Amino acid sequence: MMTTDISTLLIIALLPLAAGLVVLQKNPYHALVIRGILGAVAALVYAVLGGADVALTEALVGTMLAITLYAVAVRSSLVMRLGMISEGIDEKNPQFEALMDGLQQTLDKYHMRLDLVSYGDRTSLDRALIDKEIHATCIPSGEEKTAKPYHTTIRVERLYEIMQTELPNEVTSLSMPSLEKRS
Repeated sequence: MMTTDISTLLIIALLPLAAGLVVLQKNPYHALVIRGILGAVAALVYAVLGGADVALTEALVGTMLAITLYAVAVRSSLVMRLGMISEGIDEKNPQFEALMDGLQQTLDKYHMRLDLVSYGDRTSLDRALIDKEIHATCIPSGEEKTAKPYHTTIRVERLYEIMQTELPNEVTSLSMPSLEKRS
């Protein structure tokens, strides 16, 4: 029977602790860091218990490669691409700045970032929304002296729900295309 000292048992006890922390994380970037720690602890356990080849494989594939791939996936999936007509919106307008601040604050709660994408005309902007190049469009409402000078169309149902309930300002009206147009 193999005897293990207390330090080995403590290292082994870190595995379920780190795994539990990964599952409980709301911030995906924190989960990535803890997943890296979990992989490093697992590699250490394998090395201490005599499995040097398994430890090396865990360190290289299970930790480094997996974390890199997860980081790329998380980074690319946590973005809201907002399309707008390059000539139609004055980015120095205080109402537009208030809208962008409100969008960014709302997205920050979900660890997302906002990417602005400019289009030359309304047709290409609408086509980009239909072709799923962007998640939403923002255009001037066209009505002077209105309480909501911008109109935002969001094609992703979850983003629409978030913006509808959490967008803190009244600078834009929100809409979502019908189901027939989205499919």
